Amino acid sequence: MTGTLDHDAGSVRPRTIALLRHGETEVQYSGCLIGSTDLPLSLEGRRKVSLFTSRIARERPARLCCSPLRRAWETAESLGESLGMIPEIDSDLREIDFGRWEGMTFDAIQASDPEAVARWARFEPDFAFPGGEAIEAFLTRIRRAAKRFSEFEGPSVLAVTHAGVIRAMICHLLGLSPRQYVLFDVKPASLTKIAVYGDSGVLSCLSDPCLAGRE
Repeated sequence: MTGTLDHDAGSVRPRTIALLRHGETEVQYSGCLIGSTDLPLSLEGRRKVSLFTSRIARERPARLCCSPLRRAWETAESLGESLGMIPEIDSDLREIDFGRWEGMTFDAIQASDPEAVARWARFEPDFAFPGGEAIEAFLTRIRRAAKRFSEFEGPSVLAVTHAGVIRAMICHLLGLSPRQYVLFDVKPASLTKIAVYGDSGVLSCLSDPCLAGRE
């Protein structure tokens, strides 16, 4: 899947933006809960993260950055220890502040705020989440982070963040409508890679669990 701009892969050297979703947390995390509760990684979450070390080392990342939330930081820190890199906190990669929706399931939110969920699904620019952040503000920081990653020197940038951020980043770099982020299933402890050629992106790997048996 590619972005909207055509490119000649032979004439432009791509930069890889690798997006890693943090591992599972101390409580059972199904991926159905909304929110940014600042929970630590579980032992299983750390084990899964460790499986990415050799895979990511082959990407030769020049930069390792992460969301400021604990689960993302601990994921990045665990990788950084093995890669000999120090993670940089990037606030543009933070989870949305969902306010009173924090810790609820999508079904519960739909039942309590159907109109709000419908506006969210349409990605209306003036729609604001209960925590106060508007859709347009969220997308602005995604675009800002993507621009930094695309311009950073080196063959690869690794960013550890959250599912919604990764979905929005994919849509932006591939030139898709933000509403199409629902097409992408980003599981805990999974790796997504996008090759960026100037202003155009190519999705080369989506939600690869990178299981030990494949290393």
